[in-house]
Amino acid sequence: MSTTPTDDPSPLADLLDDASGCVATGDLDGAAALFRDATALDPACFDAWHGLGMVLMRSSDLKGALGAAMMATDLRPNDLLAWTALSQVHVKMGNIAEAEAAKANARILSLGGRIKRD
Repeated sequence: MSTTPTDDPSPLADLLDDASGCVATGDLDGAAALFRDATALDPACFDAWHGLGMVLMRSSDLKGALGAAMMATDLRPNDLLAWTALSQVHVKMGNIAEAEAAKANARILSLGGRIKRD
């Protein structure tokens, strides 16, 4: 199931949609719970890990955000937004060297490069 949800309703798609709705209304705790449910349902779902990381960062759970952001980059090592999010978490944690390394990966991707060859 490790793909982005389609128009076909599924439990994973419903969780991601509901989590996004919570984010839109400012219910970060609700969003985090739903994104966690989505990662439990499909541990290879990039959207769930990325969303969880962003929500946890906004909620100041930086340790949790770091773990989720790292999972997102593991799942999609060539995703620009994943590396950017990881860099942001590191900045908030004061991990400047790690933030710069993640930012460098994002820069490579923005120039059309790849972090991991398929």
